[in-house]
Amino acid sequence: MKHVVAAIQMNCELGNKEGNLQKAQTLIAQALEQQATLIVLPELFNTGYRVEEQDWQYAETIPGETTEFLQRMATQHEVTIIGCILERGEIGGTIFDTAFVIAKNGILGKYRKTHLWDQENLRFNRGDALAVIHQEDLKIGLQICYEIGFPEGARILTLQGANVLIYPSAFGEQRYYIWDTASKARAIENGCYVIAANRSGIEKQSTQFGGKSRIIDPQGKVLVEAVQEDECIVATIDLQRVIQQRREVPYLRDLNKAIFHPSE
Repeated sequence: MKHVVAAIQMNCELGNKEGNLQKAQTLIAQALEQQATLIVLPELFNTGYRVEEQDWQYAETIPGETTEFLQRMATQHEVTIIGCILERGEIGGTIFDTAFVIAKNGILGKYRKTHLWDQENLRFNRGDALAVIHQEDLKIGLQICYEIGFPEGARILTLQGANVLIYPSAFGEQRYYIWDTASKARAIENGCYVIAANRSGIEKQSTQFGGKSRIIDPQGKVLVEAVQEDECIVATIDLQRVIQQRREVPYLRDLNKAIFHPSE
């Protein structure tokens, strides 16, 4: 029940898919050297975040160019890779901010961001579903960036069985206090691991990303945190500790669901 997991922190060049994918590949290789079998990339890692004037140009289908690029690595090295890109919707002209899970045998699932930050409401459509994605004994709950401040999504995913919560992010430095507290809180209140892979660098001379990607245990302890602009951080997680923590602090057992879902 132990897994070596990695979070990738990286600065991206706006609109340079080829360059960003090559950088991601280099950082993934570092994770592989450390025997990681689950690797998480930041939000919109392949295009950069502030491409709002060209969202449609850079958006892809899933499967598509970026997922196929990652699929080759996942298959070759028998690992699981989680990324997040601009996705073209089924209805022409619609775009979603979408995370996905890729394993050696293909795309296991995807999640479209349901809570949009500020101007994202003008760029993207909202997703409307939460689901836990199973990869052997890992039960992966996907959220994206801003959603780290919404406990509801994390709790729903946990009640659906998630034992690790994943946050591909492009979280701003200005609100580090939220990133720091909320990431630990999501781990503690759900008794699970949190892997939060954040962007670094600055875009359009105004948007400064906060970095500090981190892997957090079920007690809210930061096992490892990134300190460099481009960095791969790695930790070993033990899913037995999820069970132990949920028995020692039984928030999930004691949750009074009737209050939140009263009978009509």
